[in-house]
Amino acid sequence: MNGPRKSDSPVVPMKSPNKAGQPAAEAMEGRGLAKGNSPQQNAPRTQGRNGAHSALERVRVAATRDRKKRFTALLHHIYDVDALRAAYFSLKHEAAAGVDGETWRHYGEGLEDNLRDLSDRLRRGAYRAKPVRRVYIPKADGRQRPLGVTTLEDKLVQRATVEVLNAIYETDFLGFSYGFRPGRSPHHALDALSVGMLTKKVNWVLDLDLRGFFDSIDHGWLVKFVEHRIADRRVVRLIQKWLNAGVLEDGKRIPVEAGTPQGGSASPLLANIYLHYVFDQWVQAWRRKQARGDMIVVRFADDIVLGFQYRSEAERCWAELVARMRKFGLELHPDKTRLVEFGRFAADNRNRRGEGKPETFAFLGFTHICGKSGRSGQFTVRRQTIRKRLQAKLREVKTELRRRMHDPIPELGKWLGAVVRGHTEYYGVPLNRPLLYLFRSKVGWLWHRALSRRSQKGRVRWDRMRRLIDRWLPPVRISHPYPQRRYAVTT
Repeated sequence: MNGPRKSDSPVVPMKSPNKAGQPAAEAMEGRGLAKGNSPQQNAPRTQGRNGAHSALERVRVAATRDRKKRFTALLHHIYDVDALRAAYFSLKHEAAAGVDGETWRHYGEGLEDNLRDLSDRLRRGAYRAKPVRRVYIPKADGRQRPLGVTTLEDKLVQRATVEVLNAIYETDFLGFSYGFRPGRSPHHALDALSVGMLTKKVNWVLDLDLRGFFDSIDHGWLVKFVEHRIADRRVVRLIQKWLNAGVLEDGKRIPVEAGTPQGGSASPLLANIYLHYVFDQWVQAWRRKQARGDMIVVRFADDIVLGFQYRSEAERCWAELVARMRKFGLELHPDKTRLVEFGRFAADNRNRRGEGKPETFAFLGFTHICGKSGRSGQFTVRRQTIRKRLQAKLREVKTELRRRMHDPIPELGKWLGAVVRGHTEYYGVPLNRPLLYLFRSKVGWLWHRALSRRSQKGRVRWDRMRRLIDRWLPPVRISHPYPQRRYAVTT
């Protein structure tokens, strides 16, 4: 069968910016099909990942062409053995086991038989989601964050389902949404925020905090939102099975009427779907119809920052947003949601009123500060590691060093080097070099104290310690370019 001529290959339209005239930081480039690849092309007769990708590409093209299209046949993409196998190999090998105790390695001993059995149960509707094992991890502020540990088979099915649903919802999600999306990272959201601050007339920042968001998602509303695009009842029932599986805590199964368990593979996508309809579409319409001055929006999962030119519009949006969230079972934290004066004129305006330096706000691990560039003295957004985050990480290092005090020095050096390297790769943004040096020096000091306590012979001499630090701890470096430079490439 002859394929279509190159000139007949369709072009996928670019996703338009959220609002005409908004900064390019909030635009997202469209992507055409690969050269010579047509959406009408049939998948290979033999199953394989190439065929799966071709099938999902056709789903994506159909979703792009018709934003109101409802998909009626999707389950066969999920129970495909190749899709489940790809999901298996994408999981973390050492991840904690769920309530059934099944581990990645044990499941892999009979992988093909297990995948065929799982595929058959999905096809027949005999698959049952198991309860989520609840564990708690400490937060930087001392509180406990609930985390759900799903069973391995549930993770496989969720991963395969997310792969299919992403082909649809990535065509719907708006440009200012960055959390847990393919090809997007926290630093893309941080760059968008900085570029928006520098290119638009932002004088006020509304820092939103959703109280217990992942535990407050209304199951009824979520299913209705999913059904806007998904008409395959079997896929909808899959999602309902995960939502209704409940939580196993202290040996007791607790039914859950709201929320999605954090830690599940499908939880981030379902949260994005929920906020897409509850917040994203609403704020996009509000900006287009209500705002008279400049306005920027950046959202990473449930971390949201809005920038306004006028205080009156910020306060009005805040008041209307409270009612909007309440309608769908969500609540803005009254103490953590703040309106702060922030922008290129904030320092002069506050100085004129005798109110001191501009306030700061936190977003994705960084404290954002009104500053000036060293050379030109122009306004810039300085980003520094949140002190509480830095201190919490150092406490973790201190605790682990105490546990591993008598490990060989090379093992300790490799581990500490990985800690410093990971910290630098995330927090290594321009103008944050002093706090990077602080973190590295504190890690070296903690290591010196741990080594000095290994025996009663005395402390380790600092000349030797400096050699160990220079050998094992990577030097401080800036890992990320300036936001404007990166956005010139990505957008």
